Amino acid sequence: MTAPALPAGNTGPGWVWPLDGASWDREPQLGADERAVLVQAGPRLLHSSRLARTERSALARLLGPLEQVRSCLWIPDKAGHHRWVDYQVVGILLARTAEAESTWWSWDTTVWTRLIGPNAQEWSRQWPAQTSPACRPRLLAYAYLLGAPVDETLFLRFERLRLARTVFGPEIVDREVDTVYGLLRGWGYRLETAGNHAVRTLIAHAMLLNRSPLLADMDAALLERLRQAVRSTGRASGHLHSLQRALAALGRCEPPVARNETLLSELRAQRWTDVAAPWAEIVSRWFDTSTLSRNVRLAYRQDLARMGRWLTAEQPQITEPAQWTRATCAAWVATVDRMRIGDYVERTATRGVFGDPMSASTKNSALTASRAFFRDLQEWEWIPRRFDPGRALETPRSVRALLGPNPRVIADGVWAKLLWAGINLTAEDLPTTSSGPRYPFELSRAVALTWLFSGQRSDEIRRLRTGCIRWQHDGTAVSPDAADVLARDTVCLLDVPAHKTGTSFTKPVDPLLGQAIEVWQSLRPEQPLMLDAKTGERVAFLFAHRAKRVSKDYINRTIIPALCTKAGVPARDVRGKITSHRARSTIASQLYNAKEPMTLFELQAWLGHRSPSSTQFYAKISPKTLAKAYNKAGYFARNVRTIEVLVDRDAVASGAAATGEPWQYYDLGHGWCTYSFFEQCQHRMACARCDFYTPKDSSKAQLLEAKENLQRMLASIPLTDDERAAVDDGQTALDALLARLTDIPTPAGPTPRELGLPAAVTMLPIVEVRQGKHT
Repeated sequence: MTAPALPAGNTGPGWVWPLDGASWDREPQLGADERAVLVQAGPRLLHSSRLARTERSALARLLGPLEQVRSCLWIPDKAGHHRWVDYQVVGILLARTAEAESTWWSWDTTVWTRLIGPNAQEWSRQWPAQTSPACRPRLLAYAYLLGAPVDETLFLRFERLRLARTVFGPEIVDREVDTVYGLLRGWGYRLETAGNHAVRTLIAHAMLLNRSPLLADMDAALLERLRQAVRSTGRASGHLHSLQRALAALGRCEPPVARNETLLSELRAQRWTDVAAPWAEIVSRWFDTSTLSRNVRLAYRQDLARMGRWLTAEQPQITEPAQWTRATCAAWVATVDRMRIGDYVERTATRGVFGDPMSASTKNSALTASRAFFRDLQEWEWIPRRFDPGRALETPRSVRALLGPNPRVIADGVWAKLLWAGINLTAEDLPTTSSGPRYPFELSRAVALTWLFSGQRSDEIRRLRTGCIRWQHDGTAVSPDAADVLARDTVCLLDVPAHKTGTSFTKPVDPLLGQAIEVWQSLRPEQPLMLDAKTGERVAFLFAHRAKRVSKDYINRTIIPALCTKAGVPARDVRGKITSHRARSTIASQLYNAKEPMTLFELQAWLGHRSPSSTQFYAKISPKTLAKAYNKAGYFARNVRTIEVLVDRDAVASGAAATGEPWQYYDLGHGWCTYSFFEQCQHRMACARCDFYTPKDSSKAQLLEAKENLQRMLASIPLTDDERAAVDDGQTALDALLARLTDIPTPAGPTPRELGLPAAVTMLPIVEVRQGKHT
């Protein structure tokens, strides 16, 4: 049969039902003539085309609406099979009418469900074998257009797209489906995959539930009905996310909330077990009033619930904040200081091991939440001011000593390999699913290089906007495709949005990063403007695909493992797992330890810190730089000097040294000293020439130097502060040293004053200690 023309009004802003049921006689009881014909026809009812003209005339009230439905169905004009199916459907309805002795418009959902059958097997058991299987979906189409109370879950057991085309018409159904697919394809969806049919099926299902094929008639309530219908089958409803995005872009509903955010909200839902009702009530009131960010309020609420459980267990007489005193605060601080994992919590699972001591940061968080809570209640005059929260609930000094940032710098060798892996990243290095890679390769490479070169937090990378890269040459903006200019001293600037500690700013980055971003930006599908929760603006995010930003964990779970695998380095080192934030501290440390390093204030501006104190945590001096500075400072050489000493090997070998004969001769420049404990002599810097002294111009010294078997060596001498000053500062310090030693006895006994020390004394000829290889 040829498809009839679309009824008037169907092309307007709303859907007009094609059947006019106002003229139908909806009397539920059968007339005498109708009942007689139905009983007389018997089995012939299943072949309604064989009914005589008089029989059809008697059943006109029943056959009229069915003829209207048949004329409105969109069925291709093929052989007579489709007409024969229609005759069988009409016969099935007449046969069941005879059995029930009532018309179909009086049937309830149970009757219709049993008639259509929950599955094909149940359908086959009801009707003779000669009944065509095509009757079942056609019967559902008849019931749908008749406005019968059909169970909506039946739609899930049929080809919904074909059913929608049958009842609404293929032209309008395909037009609306193509509208959705045009949006999705423009956002980067791969519609040639298996998900193509799934999304089309969902759109058709939504049309059937809404009893209208028009997207303009769909809303959020319809999507929720569709979501519940899909969930009832136990199937995943992931493609609903895509459909809702498209409808949101058409202005029919709000954009979908990310599934992980919904799950996180459910996990964060506070359960007030073992908490007094007044305490739970005022905490909830504070939560709804506080101007802190939602994530901070959620974390504080968990700590306040822990506090409520502690009150129930240890201070049951206190049920509300107004009853707190300084003594209560002191008890709570002491409890937190000794708290262990699992104490006063509602959850049965935790990251740590139950019974282990709680970390300093967790203790500080609990007390910080307590201070903020009581400070707000006092400021808002919800409770009287009976104590100062800042002092009464102060974090103990022993806990504060364990707090502080801990940037974990990646070793230079490992970081160099990761840089090589990022620069040489290929599509084969990234994980794929059955439907292909998660994101286009150009997006993934741009994200990887941004992590490796920008030194930004992962949230700031996700929030970069289109056009964030600018090029300058000699202070003048240039085009990114100016190859002759980019080859010479071109500056690539990156515009960073408002971030954790400050407003937006601009920083120079490596041109390699700018080129990767320009490549992705040239291929990036047009995306809808999305809300930046931090600034409240709707902006065009750079790293967006399929109408959403890259996921929060994409860098940690995909990019970094892929780079580690390609570089051949482990995903963990001695400082822990390699995460997105470790790149920031690594880059900052390398810039601070470069051959021509950035100053602290320059590095502060590059990182976007509000205070230099924050930058100091990132600007770590590398061990290599520290070693160079230590060697250059010469700590050992500053405090130790060497002096030449002659060892008389004959005296040692003959045993004369054991009887007290001199065997060591310290070279004083102007003479020799035979005092065995020379390094302990206070006059060694300026010899007083006691009995242990032998002048070089004496005959005894000449005989000594003429001896054989003399071994020359260097002896280390530790210097005192005065002696070091004499070495470093010269004659003035030497004179001061001499004045101090005037009345100090020499090893032989007399003092320099008694020995008649001359006014001008030659200082001990000592040399600096040289470490390392000598040339």
